Amino acid sequence: MPRIDPAEQSRSRRERILDAAFSAFAKRGYRDTAVDDIAAAAETSKGGIYFHFPSKEAIFRELMQTTADKLVARVERAVAQQTEPVAKAEAALHTVLATFAGHRTMARVLFLDMAGAGRAFQAETNRLHERFAELIRGYLDEAVESRAIAPLDTAITSVVWFGALNEVVARWLLADKPGSLEDTYPALREVLLRSAGVPEARIAQGGTAGREAPSRQTVPGGAEPGRRSR
Repeated sequence: MPRIDPAEQSRSRRERILDAAFSAFAKRGYRDTAVDDIAAAAETSKGGIYFHFPSKEAIFRELMQTTADKLVARVERAVAQQTEPVAKAEAALHTVLATFAGHRTMARVLFLDMAGAGRAFQAETNRLHERFAELIRGYLDEAVESRAIAPLDTAITSVVWFGALNEVVARWLLADKPGSLEDTYPALREVLLRSAGVPEARIAQGGTAGREAPSRQTVPGGAEPGRRSR
């Protein structure tokens, strides 16, 4: 019989725990999910959970970080295909909406469960928001430097952009009968580009950057988000 690699076995168990936790948090929410629920879903013991993670909070923090990393990487790949600064901002905006549209569970973990987790996660939430706002700010700074838009306070504008995106996604998640999240893109795009001073002629061209179909991207634990949201 082939020899089992202890390190690989441990890594596999850890990923299974994250996968189980992702499903449990999406189904019950952070507050109503117990470590026992995660252990049962992961087909391991409570002690097995604590061997890899000191607390439920630690599991959730890692899920947030890893999920955010995957989203940022996807945005950066889409933006890398563009050369014009405004197109980069459009690609970033559309990629976030398209990703969440295809992976509702991912969106719920990042937008709703963090808010419901209480004060323990406030600093983590703030860091995540700042990370995405800084990503947007970088594209706006590039647009200013290339004179695609007039000089403006990109720090404040990026916060406004993220706030608008956050509200649109949150409303979609809370809706009893949600429509297509991607359908919000044209109107949101126009509002945000105008807020950054993008010329009307450029806005009228329409935003096609980044409009590829969402891939079957995986999230922590290796399972596909679309399958988790059943």
